[in-house]
Amino acid sequence: MDMGKREKLDQVIEGFSKTNILVFGDVMMDRFIWGNVSRISPEAPVPVVKVERETFLLGGAANVVHNIHALGGNGSLCGVVGDDEMGRQIIRDLKKIGIGTQGLFVDPDRQTTVKTRIIAHHQQVVRIDREATDAIRPSTLQALSEFLRRKLQRFDGVILSDYEKGLLTGPLIRSTIRLARKAKKFILVDPKLRNFFFYRDARVVTPNTAEASSASGVPILDVPSLKKAGRLLMKKLRCDALVITRGEEGMAIFERHQEPFLVPTVAKEVYDVTGAGDTVIGTMALALATGASVKTAASLANEAAGIVVGKMGTATVSRQELIQAIKETR
Repeated sequence: MDMGKREKLDQVIEGFSKTNILVFGDVMMDRFIWGNVSRISPEAPVPVVKVERETFLLGGAANVVHNIHALGGNGSLCGVVGDDEMGRQIIRDLKKIGIGTQGLFVDPDRQTTVKTRIIAHHQQVVRIDREATDAIRPSTLQALSEFLRRKLQRFDGVILSDYEKGLLTGPLIRSTIRLARKAKKFILVDPKLRNFFFYRDARVVTPNTAEASSASGVPILDVPSLKKAGRLLMKKLRCDALVITRGEEGMAIFERHQEPFLVPTVAKEVYDVTGAGDTVIGTMALALATGASVKTAASLANEAAGIVVGKMGTATVSRQELIQAIKETR
């Protein structure tokens, strides 16, 4: 990386502290049970995990806003938790970090989404999901919509963090995008297939390769098919930019009236991809809020993702880690 580009990225990171991002989406708790395996169960051909420790980490939209905070930005969370211990712990954890929870509403009819991962010898053995994906009660939706109308003006942009847990329905996505565009606030979307074409008119949409392939109907097998899929999705979504995250192959950036731009991965070692998409979209939002271009924002997000996949569990990237990674990139 040349000195001029590095200095530019450093300046963008310096501006993170002046940004304010709203993350709207599916809130969850990521539970990790860590242990080791020394034998196979006599009852069935499955490993017996001897538990050593247990950790609880903010997940889903809560992990996105946690990443924003870790990078030195200001973030608030808008979403729903259940009236249960995990919901209360999420609220406590957010407040302890210093993240705004005024937009987090408790729905007594739902249970908080909890993803439990059992890890042995640095490998995931199994994942157990406890969740409700049915529609949010009307009174809770009304409270969410009112919060958005009253508070949107104070934010630079909005991230829609969709994990298909029942909150982000088509009508709510469309109304949120219209509201943000009217207020001249950018919208970034981490999409899921069920709602894919409700994200039209967002500024940036960030599908992974599998999502982009399914949504476009183009099997992505190589660079030509990747470019074909990206161009089709740009037309259908009417977004300003499409960033396809490609795992170990990096990213592909599509913008209007420009040739696709491929960004190679910078990850040195990949231990766990859990939450990497949250890191990508959080970093991009912060960079765009400083006035950076989509390519610059994506380059920073790529650096951040390269750091987070080298950590086990749902992880965040600190501002200092990102600065150091940029210094080390050649």
